[in-house]
Amino acid sequence: MIPTKSLFSLPDADERSLDVLIKALEENNLPGFDFLEFKRAVSALQSMDLDEATAYKSAFATAATLGLSKDKLLESAQYYCNLLEQEQVQFEAALQSRRERELTAREREIARLQDQIERHRAEIARLQDELGHYLNEVERIEAARKSEEQKLERAQTAFQQTRQALLRSLEQDIERLHRYL
Repeated sequence: MIPTKSLFSLPDADERSLDVLIKALEENNLPGFDFLEFKRAVSALQSMDLDEATAYKSAFATAATLGLSKDKLLESAQYYCNLLEQEQVQFEAALQSRRERELTAREREIARLQDQIERHRAEIARLQDELGHYLNEVERIEAARKSEEQKLERAQTAFQQTRQALLRSLEQDIERLHRYL
């Protein structure tokens, strides 16, 4: 028996989609000799190098002996077309469900992450403000420290100069004492 998939020449078909659709055709194959069996017969005749028209006519002649009319053949072909349309509807519903499930979940995740990003940005801004305040405070304290250091250095210099002057004065007095006394 010729596999249903090989009955259709679809070089650009998506393999996965084709497998799903062929499976639907096979699972819903009408009992008896109908379009799919007719298609298999045509395919078998064409594989024996019969031209398309002869293959169709020969397959129909055989089918007619089994009670298949042209109307019944077309009716069963339309049944399979309708079946493919139902598969399309089911596929669209499944796709929409998955889209809502997957994309909505990802959109929620994006929103959650963007919210987290905004909170971090606000925290960074707050920390930058705090950092700026601390840097200003460090500059203010450093300026006060330098000012105090300068005062202490001036006081030390003044003390040393005064002590040196007083010491010179005392040494002069001691020298005078030795000289005059």
